Amino acid sequence: MAKVVTYEELKAHSTKDSLYVLIHGEVYDVTKFIDEHPGGDDVILAEAGKDATQAFEDVGHSDEARDLLPPLLVGAFEKDGALKISDTKTPGSGASVSDAVEQGSSLMYFIPLTLLGAYFAWRFYGA
Repeated sequence: MAKVVTYEELKAHSTKDSLYVLIHGEVYDVTKFIDEHPGGDDVILAEAGKDATQAFEDVGHSDEARDLLPPLLVGAFEKDGALKISDTKTPGSGASVSDAVEQGSSLMYFIPLTLLGAYFAWRFYGA
């Protein structure tokens, strides 16, 4: 039977010496990983004691980063506790990629066209 982590327990493990992180309704002990985190320890510590799902997904972690999570699993977060967990899309659902493309669609066209225009201006006026 999987362990159920309470909000009080999550808050109690919110220091660099003992750090639990809540992602997608599951609690992970990232204490040993914190010094190896590419974004630095401050990024993880800022999400201590609360639902870090949105912050985790906003960064766009790689599959390799996601593969590091299962061995760090402590247990599931309590369903009806003081902290309400967000209803963020689960990893691997194509919806998050689709949302990112929709939000960045203007830049996906603007930046390449700007670079192309700069190249042609350079070739025309500079050469």
